[in-house]
Amino acid sequence: MQISDLVAGSGGIDSIARELGIAPQQAASGVEALLPAILGGFKRSAQSQGGAGGLGDLLGQLGGGGLLDQVLAPQPTDASQGDAVLGQIFGSRDVSRTVAQSASAQSGLDPSLLKKMLPLLAMVVGGLLSKSHAGAAPSAGGGSLGGLGGLGGILGSVLGGGQGGGGAFGGLGSLLDQNGDGNALDDILRMAGKGMR
Repeated sequence: MQISDLVAGSGGIDSIARELGIAPQQAASGVEALLPAILGGFKRSAQSQGGAGGLGDLLGQLGGGGLLDQVLAPQPTDASQGDAVLGQIFGSRDVSRTVAQSASAQSGLDPSLLKKMLPLLAMVVGGLLSKSHAGAAPSAGGGSLGGLGGLGGILGSVLGGGQGGGGAFGGLGSLLDQNGDGNALDDILRMAGKGMR
């Protein structure tokens, strides 16, 4: 199962669509375009934080599973926590702008809309990963989040080696991965003039 399916199954795409006043199909297209960079950012953060434990601690400090709950709640989402997540995984606003531009070229959506979508999607993905890491995934039949059990493999892919993410990500990771190393973010960082080693 792709993480885009898990985002949709959690209600994240519908919540993002409602939040931004767009059609769910537009939100789904934006999510597909933005996910590779966000996942690459989480992978990079996990590696710099020392693996799953470090990533779990970081996600906990940023709001943990509550990040997802905030986006799913009926009241408007305070995107500042999403901006904090983006700051941790991307390191600079320049990268967020470049991610939005790249996703716009792929999805046909306006870059300003994608910039608004980025913090919300970062909260959804961060919340899903946090719930998975904490073992908070409900058992089968556990309501709208019942699909969270599949996140263990995705968390493993996020934390795994550069080439190891192909299975759980399906074709998603290759959408922006120009050099075939399994992480689209390093390509985006190069585009932003912030090449990393």
